[in-house]
Amino acid sequence: MKVLFAGGGTAGHINPALAVAGYLRENEPDTQILYIGAKGGMEERLVPAAGFDFRSITVAGFQRKLSWKNVKRNAAAAVHVFTASWEARKIIREFQPDICIGTGGYVAGPVIREATKMKIPSLIHEQNAYPGVTNKMLSKRADRTMLAVADAQKYLAPEARCVLTGNPVRQEIIRADRKKAREKLGLDERPVILSFGGSLGARTINEAVAGLIASSVKTGRFQHIHAYGQWGRWFPDLLKEKGVDLAQHPELDIREYINDMPDCLAAADLVICRAGAITLSELQAQGRASILIPSPNVAENHQYHNAMAMVNRGAAAILEEKDLTPETLCRKVDELFASPDTIRKLGENAKKMAITDANARICKLIKEVLAEHY
Repeated sequence: MKVLFAGGGTAGHINPALAVAGYLRENEPDTQILYIGAKGGMEERLVPAAGFDFRSITVAGFQRKLSWKNVKRNAAAAVHVFTASWEARKIIREFQPDICIGTGGYVAGPVIREATKMKIPSLIHEQNAYPGVTNKMLSKRADRTMLAVADAQKYLAPEARCVLTGNPVRQEIIRADRKKAREKLGLDERPVILSFGGSLGARTINEAVAGLIASSVKTGRFQHIHAYGQWGRWFPDLLKEKGVDLAQHPELDIREYINDMPDCLAAADLVICRAGAITLSELQAQGRASILIPSPNVAENHQYHNAMAMVNRGAAAILEEKDLTPETLCRKVDELFASPDTIRKLGENAKKMAITDANARICKLIKEVLAEHY
């Protein structure tokens, strides 16, 4: 079997494709896999590093804010609509895939569009509760639209053939054990609050969490693991300004990155984070209570819709960035821990949303669609 993947722009579009490709490689060793990404995109680095063949096409997204600079960018993007389609068609003809899978990002557009024109079976995967522009357009052509969240279907065209598959989640996340993780991290029985704002860090989250930690150390009630990110290296100085001496508080684990997320998630009682699609799937897989702070800077407010899909099911609390201050974050944490049942119930409801066999569901669907065509 030959499978062609297309997707890129963010890790949220790339990692699901790599997860399915890895599952296929493990369970169907004869499968030939090729990945098409955008020239200059992060997929150029991530896909070969994962051991898969990679080809690139030149493509660009349209800018939505009106400015002279963006007018010039959009003119170039319009030209690439035609050249990218030609490049995609050429690669498809050379590789001759049995099936094509798009995982979002504007690079998936020309690849899946050309594949459907060439009558090649095609699937697309939507990771968010609110579908992206590319997937909205492709859903009318694809054989199936795979959804991570059922809520996304109401935003798609009636002719879209939707199947709930979930987001592929790393096995390390699914298998992580709370007791072992706490032992490994040197944590005691006090509640653990895990917080992070992404690999680059988020200033507003760092500032609010600094206030939470400064309040927390007065009672020693909580243990904290906080990652401040690449652009938040000032965070330890901010804690110092607030009177927090890290050397005197072993219950505070403050770091730039979280490289051991499976253990940190398993050890946590409450997670404070953004609302990216894969992060939420990982919270669900571990059944963790959370305060979600959606990024307001994401296209079409995807993260807000992702967060509300959990909030509406009693599986998370939300604190929008416009309302985020050290004081509001402290109040929200106090509210959740005021009753032990609240944290437990949020975690249980998150767990009910978990789909931990997404890879198997997607691979089963690939075979079903192939059987319809061949």
